[in-house]
Parts: sequence; C-alpha cells; structure tokens
Amino acid sequence: MRRIDPNTLELEERVVKTNKCQKTHKGGRTMSWNALVVVGDGRGHVGVAIGKARGIPDAIRKASEAAKKSIIKVPLDGTTIPHPVLVTEGASKVLLKPASPGTGVVAGGSVRAILEAAGVRDVLSKSLGSASSINNAWATIKALQSLRTPEEVAALRGVPLSQLSVHRQAAGAQAEGSEEASANGEG
Repeated sequence: MRRIDPNTLELEERVVKTNKCQKTHKGGRTMSWNALVVVGDGRGHVGVAIGKARGIPDAIRKASEAAKKSIIKVPLDGTTIPHPVLVTEGASKVLLKPASPGTGVVAGGSVRAILEAAGVRDVLSKSLGSASSINNAWATIKALQSLRTPEEVAALRGVPLSQLSVHRQAAGAQAEGSEEASANGEG
C-alpha cells in the first residue's frame, strides 16, 4: 500500500487516552506514561498510534509522530461509509454501519475520535467484546481499511458497475427514471 505524505495534509491531532504505568525497582518506583493519539484531516485521512515515555508531553509527541507515519485513506460515500463492516481485533469487535445524512456519529470513546478525524459525519457503530480503548482503536482502523468503494468491488469482480446493486446507484437510477417519465409525458 502506498504511503501517504503527512506534510501535504492539514492534520489535527487528538489525544484519546493517557495511561500511567509504574514499575517497582530496588531503588523505588519508576513511572512512565503512554498516550493514544489520533491524527486526521477530516477529509478521508486518519492515523492512530501509541507513544510511551517518562512524561506525558513526550508520550503525546511520540504518538503524534508515529500516527503521522501510519495514515490511511478512508473511502467515503458522501458523509458516511460505503457499506457495513464488522471487524475483530484482539478481544474487541467493532461494527460500523452507514447512516442517513443528519444522523451524526453514533459512537463512543476511541471509535468516535477516529471516525471524526477521518471525516465521517453520519455512521452507526457498536463496540462488542472488550471495552479497551486501544483495542477498539485498532479494530476501528482495521474496519476502515477493509472498506471498499463500489467501483473497486466492480473491478475486483470483473463486472460493470451497473450490475452491482448499490444504494447510491439505485438513487441515481430513480432520478433518471423520473426524468425519462417526465420527458415522455408520464407521471
């Protein structure tokens, strides 16, 4: 897969979760932090990563740099996703379903942060299994990577787009049908 250059995008970063870890040594406790950061441009590009360091600012900086290196392109259908998808990653399952315009992002936690950063405005989601925000983040990214546009599916199957039963196509065909009917004096 082609790597996306983060310098060409106007990225916004969002810290989803920070977590403090302590390790006890002979000389005392050593504290460290990890941070889950989402970067996205709101127009179909999103990246997620974890950074670990002794301080929160360093952990966030590391996570942000790593997220910019792992940006993916998300196929959008207007303001929603092209089709429903259910993905398992670790102990987490994430279900994403397209929604009609005006629905909003019905999601919580890291799933919401990732979808908003990617530019998805109308979607229904459900987290099944583990409630871990890190595992849910990886599952959401995997779900967004598995999305395909109708054009890609038609090319993979080797059939013309007109043979696929696509919701967008059906709406376009109804509009054409009504134009033809009005041109013929029907309706």
